[in-house]
Amino acid sequence: MTFRDFLTSITVRIAKWPSQRLPWLLLALSSTALIVVALYTQYGPQQLIPCVQCIYQRTAMIALTLFAWLGVTAPHYRMVRWLAIVGWIISSAVGWYAANHHVWLQEAANPLFQPCSPYPDFPTWLPLHDWMPWLFGAGGLCGDIDWQFAGLSMPEWLRIIFATYLAIALVVALCRMAHHPNR
Repeated sequence: MTFRDFLTSITVRIAKWPSQRLPWLLLALSSTALIVVALYTQYGPQQLIPCVQCIYQRTAMIALTLFAWLGVTAPHYRMVRWLAIVGWIISSAVGWYAANHHVWLQEAANPLFQPCSPYPDFPTWLPLHDWMPWLFGAGGLCGDIDWQFAGLSMPEWLRIIFATYLAIALVVALCRMAHHPNR
């Protein structure tokens, strides 16, 4: 078997993932676990108050989770599958952007250069922070680093997590388009 044949066999296997329930379930469970961790850090013993950027990242993770669970429900339907994949890509990209911006705010040399609104800027027709303040309410400061693991702050970890989700989503979508362009 040549390297090209090996690579083709790998991409063909990856192209089949969106049609199977298990890959969607793994995505849904991992993103659901991250939301649970976020809520635990907020309401558990640490009592970390999320800032606006945290809420934007949380919203992106919730959207990603909803699209993943959509993929779990009916991966054999093309429209459901592609809606879930596109939602996965967009949610991951938005989450990565928000995490990247949050890291930039935390690393700003001038603390006055850390503007952070007390309220998320959701559309007026979808004021999530008013409807569910326990989930989307903000009160923390964007520049504060209240939590670290292995030397990285929470938004730094989320930047890595969202980048990983986005990279996997793009590879899956590209493999799918290459090997199953009409499905």
